[in-house]
Amino acid sequence: MKKKVVCIGQALVDCITRGKEPWRERVYRAQSISLNTGGDALNEASVLAKMGIPVSLVCGLGEDVAGNLVYQTAMERGIDVSHVSRLSKLATPIANLTVHPDGSRESCNSEATMLTGYVPDPSVVHGASVVSLASLFQRAAGSERDCHQSGPGSQKKAGAILCADTKIPTFRQLMPQDISEILPLIDYLFPNENEAALFTGKQDYMEMAEALHAMGIRTVIVKAGKDGGYACSDTERFHMPALPVKAIDSTGAGDSFVAGFIAGLLEQKSLWECCEKGTKCAAECVGHAGAV
Repeated sequence: MKKKVVCIGQALVDCITRGKEPWRERVYRAQSISLNTGGDALNEASVLAKMGIPVSLVCGLGEDVAGNLVYQTAMERGIDVSHVSRLSKLATPIANLTVHPDGSRESCNSEATMLTGYVPDPSVVHGASVVSLASLFQRAAGSERDCHQSGPGSQKKAGAILCADTKIPTFRQLMPQDISEILPLIDYLFPNENEAALFTGKQDYMEMAEALHAMGIRTVIVKAGKDGGYACSDTERFHMPALPVKAIDSTGAGDSFVAGFIAGLLEQKSLWECCEKGTKCAAECVGHAGAV
C-alpha cells in the first residue's frame, strides 16, 4: 500500500492580475486577470498528487461559487476530498494577487481566510504517513488549540511524521509562544524568511533557523526565496542554494518546496536530499504562471 499524506490548511481562489499599469486617472489596465485555485494546503496536495502520491485535503469551504471551483479542481487533480467540509455559514476565501514582471507578488486577503467556525476533526489523519499542517498560526481565535493541540498529539501517537508550514495572520497576532506546547511535536517546520524574522527577531537566516530549532522543533528549514533554504536540526546545519531559473511567478513556490520535501521523506531520503527535491519543485513552480 502506498504511503498517504494528509494536508490540513487553506484552499481558496486567487484572483491574479499580471502586467498591471496605469491607464488614466484611477483606472488601470492589465495584461491578464485570471481566477486560479490556490491556498497552501491545496497547493501542497496538488503537487503531491501530480507525483502520484496518495493525498487527502482537509479544509473548510463555503457552499458558494468559489467553494465549488476549489472542490471540483481538487477532485480533477486526483486529491481525496472526502474530508473537505462544506459549510453554509462559511465564505470560501478569495485572495487578490498582483504579480510583477520580476515574478514577485503582492496580496490582499479578507477576514474569510480566518475560517471562523471551522475546526477539522483530528480523526482525519488516521493512517497517514505524513501530516502537513499547511497553515500554522492562521487559525481563527479560539480554534488554534482545538485544531493544533488535539491533532498533533494523535498524529504522533499514530506514528505520523508531522510537518508544518507557517503563515503570518493578516487579522490578528499569533506567535510561537502562544502554542509553545505544540512546537516540540513538530518534526519539520518550513517558515519563509519574513515569517521566521517575525517569530525570532533575527535578521540572519541561519540564526532564524537555529532560534526556532531551540524552541523544541526537531528540524527547521527557513525558505528564503532566491537565497535558497537554511536547514537546522540536532545534527545538521546547512544552506541549500536555490536553482537558477527565470522567475515568472513566485505564487505557490514555498508550498511546492514543502510538497517536494515531503515526497523525499516518503522515499526515506536524507535531510539534504529532501531539501534538494523541494528546491527542484519550487524552481519548477517559479518558472511558470500560477501556483500549480
